[in-house]
Amino acid sequence: MPLNVPNILTWLRILLIPLVVAVFYVPHGGWLHARMNSVAALVFLLAGITDWLDGYLARLWKQTSEFGAFLDPVADKLMVAAALVVLVQLGRVDALIALIIIGREITISALREWMASIGARGKVAVSKLGKLKTTIQMIAIELLLWHDSLWGISMQLAGTWFIWMAAVLTLWSMVYYLRCAISEIVQQQE
Repeated sequence: MPLNVPNILTWLRILLIPLVVAVFYVPHGGWLHARMNSVAALVFLLAGITDWLDGYLARLWKQTSEFGAFLDPVADKLMVAAALVVLVQLGRVDALIALIIIGREITISALREWMASIGARGKVAVSKLGKLKTTIQMIAIELLLWHDSLWGISMQLAGTWFIWMAAVLTLWSMVYYLRCAISEIVQQQE
């Protein structure tokens, strides 16, 4: 495992995941209880920034690696899944939405792994649609973690709209990736 700044940022993102969860589940009092939502949202935002920054720096400094290419999407999926589970538990996201998003992530990860094993990973490379889905999803989760109104705007309502958009884009992108892989799937069945 190459130890470089991009990989350290990815590891930092993985370490931030339990902090988002702990804000809501570790017994605490005083200032933290009154600020749980904003603290969790800020930790999630920091994790999201590391997601963007690790990829940017890896390309800029030419420090991409197979390990980094493996670890980065794992960290992303762990971060999203953990946040969604917490949000479902808090009653801020419908379980169906979480199942759609987490199910898609598992399905497409498995598809990419299988496509790589047959030498066709490029057919299911990350698309602009997938990046848009991820962006909308991260905004939604950030707003839903914040939950409280900000400048008179209900972050819960805004986050709910964004998470529904993310769910639609999630299904759309899954269909897109499956269509990209269908010829390989059919060929392997023959």
